[in-house]
Amino acid sequence: MYEHLETAENRDNLKRVVVDPVSRVEGHGKVTLLLDADNKVQQARLHIVEFRGFERFIQGRPYWELPVLVQRLCGICPVSHHLAAAKAIDQLVGVDPENLPASADKLRRLLHFGQVLQSHALHFFHLSSPDLLFGFESDIAKRNIIAVLGEYPDIGLQGVKLRKYGQEVIRMISGKRIHGTGAVAGGMNKSLTKAERDYLLEDIDQMITWAAGSVALIKKVHCSNLPYYDDFATLRTNYLGLTKPDGALELYHGGIRAKNDKGEMIMDQVDYCQYNDYIHEEVRSWTYMKFPYLLSLGQEKGWYRVGPLARVNNCDYINTPLAEAARVEFKAHSGEAMVHSTLAFHWTRMVEALHCAESIKGLLNDPDIMGHDLVAQGEKRYEGVGVIEAPRGTLFHHYQVDENDIVTKVNLIVSTTSNNMAMNESVRQVAAEYLSGRELTEPLLNNLEVAIRAYDPCLSCATHAVGKMPLQLELIDAEGKLIDKLVKHSDGQIERDGDF
Repeated sequence: MYEHLETAENRDNLKRVVVDPVSRVEGHGKVTLLLDADNKVQQARLHIVEFRGFERFIQGRPYWELPVLVQRLCGICPVSHHLAAAKAIDQLVGVDPENLPASADKLRRLLHFGQVLQSHALHFFHLSSPDLLFGFESDIAKRNIIAVLGEYPDIGLQGVKLRKYGQEVIRMISGKRIHGTGAVAGGMNKSLTKAERDYLLEDIDQMITWAAGSVALIKKVHCSNLPYYDDFATLRTNYLGLTKPDGALELYHGGIRAKNDKGEMIMDQVDYCQYNDYIHEEVRSWTYMKFPYLLSLGQEKGWYRVGPLARVNNCDYINTPLAEAARVEFKAHSGEAMVHSTLAFHWTRMVEALHCAESIKGLLNDPDIMGHDLVAQGEKRYEGVGVIEAPRGTLFHHYQVDENDIVTKVNLIVSTTSNNMAMNESVRQVAAEYLSGRELTEPLLNNLEVAIRAYDPCLSCATHAVGKMPLQLELIDAEGKLIDKLVKHSDGQIERDGDF
């Protein structure tokens, strides 16, 4: 919960200020600012400073291990990786999503709704509500869930119980709240018993009520701070996500839809197995996280945002009544085709939480979730792509295997990676508008973190594959002065960088 602030002078007489680590996010990142003599911000960057390399780790493993292995990418959204991997290995045994047994499909969806509900509750109540309830520049001692429980006990307790309920859905299906097992190639390994179903039904109406209350809470917070909340860190961007063929919000399976900042369609219902024809990634030397972009628009204009704001912006409607009413109210807020407020991620996050609670109730009352036709199989294939809407946005898993079922190639585009450019742009905007020319203090610097936290980044997931990461070696003398630097670029070339 504590920021480490560091300052240093470089050769251009620019002062370097570092916020390390960024707090109340999953994983490790830092923000660096370069200031001139008048404290004017000359550069602001978000750096992802950890390297994990899961794309290489899982090569050489038999494909059926992947749904369990990839969960270790993260303890916050393991179910999203579990299901994306499962959707990919379904194809390796010849099963497309439409051919999955009905019971298996609905169990996976129920599992995923539990995951999104618990993740959204965790981020909103535990990580972001201190900023929203106490103010962005409040005392650092108050910026935590303990303070929220102290001053807003009803709100804090509801957040804790909403998350717990989502985790209970996960536990009933996969055996554990974190890193359980459920999905297998071509289906699921168990159905719900009547006792498990009835246990989850006991509290679902209360969860729907609390989720609806959380939507009302964030609407009140947002609209009580206008135009500040509409303008803070706001960007006009492209948006990408999955939708159903009729344009409905879809979290488990659909076609890729992308719109521009005016709401005009860039592409719609693209088969996600062909994602590489539409999305490429750029590597930069100062971070372990890549920069995806739409190939048709190029690197400069093709970057986009994913996640709750993108999904609610892109969809035509939500197929549960309370969440749909909340979506309509949200979209009416700006009067534009697309809502661009970065802080609106919080609002849409809770609209989705309400949708998940409503959807869980519907599935719990569907007898198929207690069915026993759980696994299908077809003709063996050598390549599979699984795409799902993780809490933080569209998640891609792409595997290739050999004739012995051993994984030979892996590509992951993790949700946070797609928001990388947007997070950097939001950091730059906040630094220029709210920090530039002022004496920097810890409360003031928290504005940078507020902008990052709006995206709910999962930084552990979003790192380079081995063999593609840039490497920088710095030689610093006893006084802390940088005296030499070598840079290994993503293509393997090594050069001395004189610009330091």
